[in-house]
Amino acid sequence: MTLLLDGVGGIVVETEAYGRHDPASHSVKGPTPRNRAMFGPAGHAYVYRSYGIHWCFNVVGGEEPGCAVLVRALEPTRGLDVMRARRKLDDPRRLCAGPGRLCQALGLDASHDGLPLGAPPFALLPRAATPALVAGPRIGISRNADVPWRFGLAGSRFLSRPFPRPDAAETKF
Repeated sequence: MTLLLDGVGGIVVETEAYGRHDPASHSVKGPTPRNRAMFGPAGHAYVYRSYGIHWCFNVVGGEEPGCAVLVRALEPTRGLDVMRARRKLDDPRRLCAGPGRLCQALGLDASHDGLPLGAPPFALLPRAATPALVAGPRIGISRNADVPWRFGLAGSRFLSRPFPRPDAAETKF
């Protein structure tokens, strides 16, 4: 699908899922002031600061409260000039390739935490067709990293990192 914030954004090409009882999830120890959005309604934003440096954006939802999907990368399609100015670079492949880059390019920060994604300033547009996806281990975490809950658009040039070779750990859907 396409994710927009104030009309700026693109096609979601990479995500990582986190379950309520997942040792890598912020929700594993229960609700806190930082993760309260994860225990709220599905379809809302969970935005947090990673290592005190970068903002990260998640979509709340799952079989139970405390589940979320980290949006790792977008293929930028709308508002490229705005994203280029925010990121101070021209290469469209690097504008939104990674959670921190994505948030900087879209202007996402703590003020968006807990907001519904189906209402302004957000817009979610449905996909035109069912895409081919790949799955593999999550990255950038130390607990439960081998769980294949990282998903990407097969063949996308806009991923934060390539997926492992098919003969290693990649699964196609």
